[in-house]
Amino acid sequence: MQQQQQQPVSMQQPIMPEPPAVITTKDHLYISDMLSWNLLAMKKAHFFAQQCQDQEIKQTLEKAGSMHQQHYQKILSHLQVATNQQQTIPVQ
Repeated sequence: MQQQQQQPVSMQQPIMPEPPAVITTKDHLYISDMLSWNLLAMKKAHFFAQQCQDQEIKQTLEKAGSMHQQHYQKILSHLQVATNQQQTIPVQ
């Protein structure tokens, strides 16, 4: 049995209580990638479900596509909430 090696407490990154107010270029690129991956997976699942004749497989593919659509919508909703919060913060 293998034992997991734990990093010393001093080397662990601190947990952020809330996201930072600024999105870095790296963060933006990662968010764009997540949206693209989920959109592509949703489209592929839907396409393959339409080509499938086995109803059980077709339903499974539609369910997978629906899951990716929900993930896509969830990411967008987080971005919209963040955008709305930034717009309501008074400038000092």
